[in-house]
Amino acid sequence: QVQLVESGGGLVQAGDSLRLSCAASGRSFTSYTTYAMGWFRQAPGKEREFAAAIIWSGSSTSYADSVKGRFTISRDNAKKTVYLQMNSLKPGDTAVYYCAAGPVAAWTSGGEARAYDYWGQGTQVTVSS
Repeated sequence: QVQLVESGGGLVQAGDSLRLSCAASGRSFTSYTTYAMGWFRQAPGKEREFAAAIIWSGSSTSYADSVKGRFTISRDNAKKTVYLQMNSLKPGDTAVYYCAAGPVAAWTSGGEARAYDYWGQGTQVTVSS
């Protein structure tokens, strides 16, 4: 099993920045089980959507068009932590942000939530105008 705990959410104004962290734990934290780590978000009344993902080595990343150029995902495997640096935040970024981990299939899925095996409880990000 892999446990994921997000932190770093909060209330900010449009144009501000936030850095989310996702700390992983568990004996099953391996290059297989967490080959892909991603961030998803869910706004009130909307479906959960993909935001960003990164592979084990950190050499490849993927972003949704809505966050490309503003968000940066990174990971530190030694610390078992993945980060999401969010800049130039907009009110439309308001959502609960979830961290997820999965095998290679999660990476090749192109952002399909069902391909990820492990999920955190989420952290709220609210951007005021």
